[in-house]
Order: sequence, then structure tokens, then C-alpha cells
Amino acid sequence: MGTYGDWFIMLAAGCLLVIWLFRMFYRWLHEPAGVNRLTLGKGGVLSPDDENIALLEQAGYTVRSGKHLVPVPIKLDDVPLGKGSRLYIDYIAIMDNKTYIVKTARDRKPMEWTASGIRDRLLVYSLLLPECDGILFVDARDKVIRKISFHIADI
Repeated sequence: MGTYGDWFIMLAAGCLLVIWLFRMFYRWLHEPAGVNRLTLGKGGVLSPDDENIALLEQAGYTVRSGKHLVPVPIKLDDVPLGKGSRLYIDYIAIMDNKTYIVKTARDRKPMEWTASGIRDRLLVYSLLLPECDGILFVDARDKVIRKISFHIADI
């Protein structure tokens, strides 16, 4: 086997290396420009007497972290617009190895349960954390947990 076997092994290893490098380059080339992965830290402190957490735990979810503040700097005509804005994520919950963003009901901002109402209020969170499996909308007053997921079709 001598010389030909060594050349064959080197050729196979070289081909695998070239294929791997091509795939990495292709993936990098087709990644959307400016994709910044948001990584959430530990979040706020979880309160043991929070009724939203109790409702989620009764339903079988494990609440992993408390409130997260996501700053959103905004520019208008290339000039910073004040301090920008903020998005709040109330909790991060896990069930069956699936991660969910949790938003809680607010009396002063009721949810409109139509397709456009859900899109306007919650789509931004799904786009912000695409690795999450959905959004849980928790209404502790009515004892309701609603699971929302968005499926955006490729165009």
C-alpha cells in the first residue's frame, strides 16, 4: 500500500478540509449583514411570591430569569434621538428543553387578540431572540397562559 495509500489519505484529508472551508465561507457570505446576537444576562431577581411565576410553575414551566432590559438606541437623520428606547422581557421560562420569552398582562395596555394585534405587540420579541421557541403571554388575574409562535415564510 506504501506510496499510493499515503497519497490517497492525504488527498481525502485535503478534500475534507477544502469542503469544510468552503462551507464556512458560504455560511459567512450568506449571513445577513449586521446580525448581532442578543445574549441575555442573568436578569432581574425572581420574587418568590410573584403570582406570574407561580402560575408558570403550576403549568410545568421553570422560570430561569427575571426582568431583562434591552436598550434600543435610535437615530433620526443620523442624530441620536434622546436616550433611545427600551424593551422589557419579563421572564425567560423553560419547558421540555424549549425556551420561551414571557410577557405579562398589563391593565393599562390590554392585549388585542387579533393577528395584527399580536404581531404589533409581540413579533419584536420573536425577532429579537430567534433561538427561543415562542412567547408566553401570562395573565395572572385570569389564570391564563397563552403560547404564541411566529412562522415567517421565506420570500
